[in-house]
Amino acid sequence: VQLRESGGGLVQAGNSLRLSCTASGLFFSAVTMAWFRQAPGKERAFVASISWIGSRTYTPDYGDSMRDRFTISRDNAKNVLYLQMNSLTPDDTAIYFCAVKEPGKARYDNWGQGTQVTVSS
Repeated sequence: VQLRESGGGLVQAGNSLRLSCTASGLFFSAVTMAWFRQAPGKERAFVASISWIGSRTYTPDYGDSMRDRFTISRDNAKNVLYLQMNSLTPDDTAIYFCAVKEPGKARYDNWGQGTQVTVSS
């Protein structure tokens, strides 16, 4: 399994970014995919997931803020996972990772290398 993130960069607060994660070596349309992020000095944290049928889950850690600003989606025909991030704030600065959880598994077993997102104030 290989996961490759892209789309990160340096943006000003209030702007948007769309992250992509291209997957190979797996039956993409049958797995749950997710985004995690690791901010400086903090542990890696769950952001959002999307099941093989498109059910979305967002972290409850920020109330409705994450759900209102971020959208996770997938293109099963292209084996690509997306994270659309709007109204970015400096608190969103982190390395963003995609991960896959295969059917019957309780944990995310495969991870990408991550893409850096830096939001300036």
